[in-house]
Amino acid sequence: MRRRVPARGGYAPSVSDRHDDDEDEPAPAELGDELDLHTFRPSDVGELVPDYLEEAAARGFREVRIVHGKGTGVLRTRVHAILERHPRVESFRLAGDRAGGWGATIVVLRLA
Repeated sequence: MRRRVPARGGYAPSVSDRHDDDEDEPAPAELGDELDLHTFRPSDVGELVPDYLEEAAARGFREVRIVHGKGTGVLRTRVHAILERHPRVESFRLAGDRAGGWGATIVVLRLA
């Protein structure tokens, strides 16, 4: 199942914006060059990150930022394991101090 990936500054509907028939559907948002994992369950990361990378490459993003947070490092380790084996990933590195430090990862994508 493909999911829509919220981007930085994505639209989140208020309760009054929702329709009764779409209660279980996520709100559509524009895909950007950043994926913030703070709003997702850790169990969703295995499907979400690869889907995001595919869509970002298809839209021509050469570089994206994945925010996984600093925490204990478990989520960062999981994200990096996904990046290591994803065919669209040319390289990745922890973000610099201005881009989130070790709480975010910069990913360089191979474009199709």
